Amino acid sequence: MLLALTAEQKRRRWLALAVVASAYVLSFFQRFAPAGIAQDLAAAFQTSAASLGVLAATYFYVYTVMQIPTGILADTLGPRKILALGGLIGGLGSLMFGFAPTLDWALAGRTLIGLGVSVVFIAMLKLIAVWFEENRFATLVGVGMLVGNMGSVLAGAPLSGLSQATGWRGVFIGVGIISLFLALGIWLIVRDRPDAGSDAHPPRFDRTVVLAALLSVLRNRATWPAILVNTGMSGSFFTFAGLWATPYLMQVHGMERPVAANHLSLWFGGFAIGCFFIGTLSDRIGRRKPVLIVTAHLYAALWLLWLSGLTMPLWLSYSLFAMMGLTTAGFSLTWACAKEVNPPLLSGMSTSAANMGGFLAAALLQPLVGWTMDRGWGGQLLNGSRIYDLAAWRSGIDHPAIDYGGLQWSGASDGACSGGPGRRQDDNPRHSGTI
Repeated sequence: MLLALTAEQKRRRWLALAVVASAYVLSFFQRFAPAGIAQDLAAAFQTSAASLGVLAATYFYVYTVMQIPTGILADTLGPRKILALGGLIGGLGSLMFGFAPTLDWALAGRTLIGLGVSVVFIAMLKLIAVWFEENRFATLVGVGMLVGNMGSVLAGAPLSGLSQATGWRGVFIGVGIISLFLALGIWLIVRDRPDAGSDAHPPRFDRTVVLAALLSVLRNRATWPAILVNTGMSGSFFTFAGLWATPYLMQVHGMERPVAANHLSLWFGGFAIGCFFIGTLSDRIGRRKPVLIVTAHLYAALWLLWLSGLTMPLWLSYSLFAMMGLTTAGFSLTWACAKEVNPPLLSGMSTSAANMGGFLAAALLQPLVGWTMDRGWGGQLLNGSRIYDLAAWRSGIDHPAIDYGGLQWSGASDGACSGGPGRRQDDNPRHSGTI
């Protein structure tokens, strides 16, 4: 499908995408930042692993709860309003987190951060769906993920180094200020649709129609494979890489903090690159399912290899983390899967439904891992933060990681996404697509 856009509209859509992608960079940074400064947070607030897990997971609690409302708001109010408001709230939350004198203040700031950034991704998908051709959707989502993942890369080695040099609080204060400026830029530049300046108005749904539309997405059996695969792959990724990876590598494998942070950055960097190439490959071959199955199986296999406890040279562990990043990117196809088996009018709701599973998994597992580790803690402290032995770490991370690897494996094998670009459903919210 070709869109009849003027040269000015084509220029505006790329400018809008650039601004929103910049906001997505901050979203990714906030999502994974606790992993890079976990030791600092534990020392600053004198927290146990369980409390640290709750602090990190607060982001995911709010993010998960907001996924369905965000999809509804993206389809009704439009991306511009919710993105600008989200940037304002997220910026204030980051400032509160940076200035937090106690753990309670940090939790409140983290809550506002999660609330603010929760709207960015779904709103970006909505803008891509409205402003760009259907056969470019997965590619552009991959581009957005590639750019956004620069935030996760920054949350690895760069954040670790900067926090050691200047303190972690100053980093979050600066991020908060940047977020406020981006909110202003979004309000000035972004438009909801190409005809936003005309007499046309976006569709306005009453409550009954919105509920019916949401139920149609959830009742559509073809939507659920995408939800389950996303839950398995992104859930394990967010849980480990979002908090526990750096301290695990330091305490279990004896890595120095910069080396551990470098591993995390390689994972994030591989993920960023993988999102772009996997989306592009899927669009070119016109299929989702084969690409998703291959990446899901490789991801599960790499998890099992890493958790086996094998001693490996540094070059091999670096390579393993980079490969885990590349294969993790497979779950980026689940948003296209969910969108393509539901009506175009419900693209916001369908993608948010697919997105919700992974964040719910992380919200539950991050504190659960910490609670399990605390039960095996031997009382060791280093610079005010708890030190856990291998047995405690394994009790915390082995089972969730393997369980979720198994979930995504079975989900990928159950027939997720046999469709591809161009398989769009009609605009009837009651229509259920099939795979």
